[in-house]
Amino acid sequence: MQPLDRRDFIASLGGAAAVALMSHEARAAALEHALMSAASAPVATADGKKYPTVAELEAQVPDLPRRRGTGSILFAGDNDNGKLPLLPKLPARPTLPDFFASRFNAPRNHCLQSATLALKKGADQEVVLAALLHDTVLSLIRSDHGWWSAQMYEPYVSARTTFAIRYHQALRFYPDEKAGYEYPEIYYNFFGVDYVPPPHVEAAYQYARRHKWYGAARELTVCDLYAFDKDARVSIEPFLDIIGRHFRTPREGLGNDNSPVAHMWRTLANPDAPL
Repeated sequence: MQPLDRRDFIASLGGAAAVALMSHEARAAALEHALMSAASAPVATADGKKYPTVAELEAQVPDLPRRRGTGSILFAGDNDNGKLPLLPKLPARPTLPDFFASRFNAPRNHCLQSATLALKKGADQEVVLAALLHDTVLSLIRSDHGWWSAQMYEPYVSARTTFAIRYHQALRFYPDEKAGYEYPEIYYNFFGVDYVPPPHVEAAYQYARRHKWYGAARELTVCDLYAFDKDARVSIEPFLDIIGRHFRTPREGLGNDNSPVAHMWRTLANPDAPL
């Protein structure tokens, strides 16, 4: 087997900044894959950079410690020494800030960065709120997260905010030069250099592209992609007024309001329930 060049390996994952955002398990899986495939001829793009194929990524699945689509609250994190931490109890009538404080741990910083960027760019408050909420559902589930997240928030936010959250997932795979959005290089590593979005994602993109709220969803993708600074210091405080104005908090508390999505909030509140 050929020796692994450390600099090439880090570059293949999107650079040091991208590696810093990966969990230890993800880094280990990436390293194992790189070592196993070092002797084979990898696919290269026109600029000469080497990336895994869809088939190579799928071949890693049996060796992963969990499914890639698993929500972050359902497994031990990088700082948990392999043990699930006890979660603090939520108030009897939990609010959105309560979930940010103790249930959205993994996606919290990124979502706050996205919302901060949206605020700095002069986005309207519905888009800022979409940026604040868009990836919080990753605590519960990762697969098709745009749809899951939109469903989780639909009873509590405007239709335009819901639209931006739902369709940001599909728009991520389609560049928009006018909006300043390029296809993320790191996706070659996440999805494979030969990845083609499935039909439902393509259909969602085509629908959103023709919609009057396309700009809101596209603005969210821009604020989503460029909000991964691990050293950023952000807080929910600047967004409390926007939450108060645009988020319809149920008086019974999230998860207790008998809405069609209350079960999602209850699962986040108590992910240790056996059934």
